[in-house]
Amino acid sequence: MTGTSGKTRSVAVGMVLLLATTAMACSSTSSSSTTTATAAGGGGGSTGSKVPASAFSDHTGITADSVSVGNVATLSLGGLFKGAAVGTQAYADYVNSTGGVNGRKIKVNSADDGFTGATNKQATQAAITSDFSLVGNFSLEDSYGGSLLAANPGMPDVSNVLDTTTGSLPNVFSPVPLNGGWQEGGLQYFKQKFPSDISAVGTLVAALPSAQTDWDGEKYVMDKVGYKVIYKADYGVTSTDFTANVIAMKHAGVKILFIDSMPETYASALLKNLVQQNFHPVVVLGPATYTPKLVPDAGGPAAVNGSYLDQSTTLYQGQDAASVPAVSTFLHWVDVASPGYKPDLFTLYGWLSAQLFAQALQNAGSNPSRGSLLTQLGKITTFDGNHLIGPNNPAAKTVGNCYLIGQVANGDFQRLDDPPVSGSDHGFRCNYSYVTPPAN
Repeated sequence: MTGTSGKTRSVAVGMVLLLATTAMACSSTSSSSTTTATAAGGGGGSTGSKVPASAFSDHTGITADSVSVGNVATLSLGGLFKGAAVGTQAYADYVNSTGGVNGRKIKVNSADDGFTGATNKQATQAAITSDFSLVGNFSLEDSYGGSLLAANPGMPDVSNVLDTTTGSLPNVFSPVPLNGGWQEGGLQYFKQKFPSDISAVGTLVAALPSAQTDWDGEKYVMDKVGYKVIYKADYGVTSTDFTANVIAMKHAGVKILFIDSMPETYASALLKNLVQQNFHPVVVLGPATYTPKLVPDAGGPAAVNGSYLDQSTTLYQGQDAASVPAVSTFLHWVDVASPGYKPDLFTLYGWLSAQLFAQALQNAGSNPSRGSLLTQLGKITTFDGNHLIGPNNPAAKTVGNCYLIGQVANGDFQRLDDPPVSGSDHGFRCNYSYVTPPAN
């Protein structure tokens, strides 16, 4: 595969897959020689996960004072997924500054898959051969490495994967699992705030299977809550101008526009076109647009002010730093790992994956094996990254129901109508449910 400008844009659309509210149903694989690792605790933990017996004597990548982990991400093509490697390294640096995990420093071996399946598979194999676990991977080519993880069920992978088959493997764990539904809470919030507008909904969805699947989950919940979609259009990965769509939505009478699965590159262009056509519906953004680039790329604060934000992560770009200590920790160590780097959603997911790994490794004891790590991962039924995200269940591969509502004011994101961070839900709204369509 080659790195053309069109291909670069298609990679950017991969952000659609990363929303904390995205998910797919999970399945399992089995091994002919297994022992059962049973999850502890409540919350629907994954019980009976199969861990190969051989994994309990596998100490690959472990020394008396270090543990090596592999990280496979697409670092070329302008460094679009560099954040995954930066976030993973940042958490390793943080843990190492405290003495490591049970006295072992985490060493991250980062590999660039170059956005090719063959290279992704090669890098994954290298990690299986030399590293204790994979941690913080991010690539649209992860199905290639996933085939090796399926063939090596004793190799742990703690990452946000995009390939649903790989994500369903019993040796793959994610801080933000995939389930294929949508958060009901945000939709109920906007229904209550704009009751007369939900009968005239507009949206634009990337013309990719993954994005369409995402939309199917959101549309199912919208229908359940009482929304009526009167305009839905697909856009290509090379789209740079949405004037025709804006004119069509204006003529159709769209009152509320959901672009909560639209990456920043496209959302900023659309917001600019809305201003040019003097069309001002209520706009709902999502985590793929929560980036410092949105306001300047859209033409300034006037184009974005008043837009709403619905996501399941804290305001980790810095707005929540004073109230959520983990935000300041995250930002500090990202700057240590890559001075001047502006973290994105990929960075956060790399950090969270490394944190989930470190928690399981800590619990695996002083002589950890790949098998004991997998066993401990199967016991983590609640994880929120010290309140950086709403709590999810990595063991059961399920998403929680907590979310955050924000709004752009004076060119900056801020919380809106959320409970206090000092409360039991740590600033998240945890009413209503995460809803999965029956087909999933």
